[in-house]
Amino acid sequence: MQIHILTLFPAMFKGPFSESIIKRAIEKEIVKIEVHNLRDYSADKHKKCDDRPFGGGPGMVLKPEPIFKAVEIIAQEKVKKKHKTILTSPQGRVFTQRIAKELSRLEEIIFICGHYEGVDERVKEIIDDEISIGSYVLSGGELPTMVITDALIRLIPGVLGCVQSSQQESFVKGDLLDHPQYTRPAVFRRMKVPEVIISGDHQAIEDWRKRKAEEKTAYRNNQL
Repeated sequence: MQIHILTLFPAMFKGPFSESIIKRAIEKEIVKIEVHNLRDYSADKHKKCDDRPFGGGPGMVLKPEPIFKAVEIIAQEKVKKKHKTILTSPQGRVFTQRIAKELSRLEEIIFICGHYEGVDERVKEIIDDEISIGSYVLSGGELPTMVITDALIRLIPGVLGCVQSSQQESFVKGDLLDHPQYTRPAVFRRMKVPEVIISGDHQAIEDWRKRKAEEKTAYRNNQL
C-alpha cells in the first residue's frame, strides 16, 4: 500500500511512523508512506496556506489553491493505481473498525490533514471521503491521520506477526469489545487469574471469553 499525507506539519509524523508496527510494515515494504509539506505547493512567496474566512469570524481557513495543486500533482506524478483522497475533519463520518478494514483493502490513499478553523469548502470537490475520529475538536488533522493510518495498516496481510492477532481484537465481531486478557504470573499480589483460563478446557475458555466480552461491551454501552 502507498499512503500520501498532506500536512502543514510534516515533522509530527516522524516519531509515530518510526516505531513499532508501522515501522516494521515500512521496513518489510508492505507499506510506503510519503509525507508532503503543503507549503511546498503554495504560490504565496511566504508559503502561506491559510487566510481569514469570508464573512468574518475567528481563526483562519486553509486555502483551496495549495490543496488542489498538491492533490493533482501527487495523483499525476506519484499515484500509479486507483486511489482515494480522504480529508480528516470533525464533520466526517466517524471512524470505526469497519472503515479501517475497508481502507486496508485499498492500494493507494491520499490524506489531507485539515487545520485551523477548517478547509475551504471547495476542497470537497476533490475528496472521496471525509473521516472524523470522534465528536471533539483537535488542533489539526495530523493526529486523526496517524490514528487512521495505524488502524488500517495493522489489518494489511503480513503486517502483524500473528494473523490471529487482528482477528481477536475489539470490534472485529461487530461492536463487541475484546475479552479480558491475562498472562504470567498466575498470582500477582494475591490477585489470581480465573481458574477457567488455566484449566486447559478450550471450550470452557471460549465460552468464558465470549461471556466476558459481552459483559464488558454492555457495561461500556451503559456508560455512554
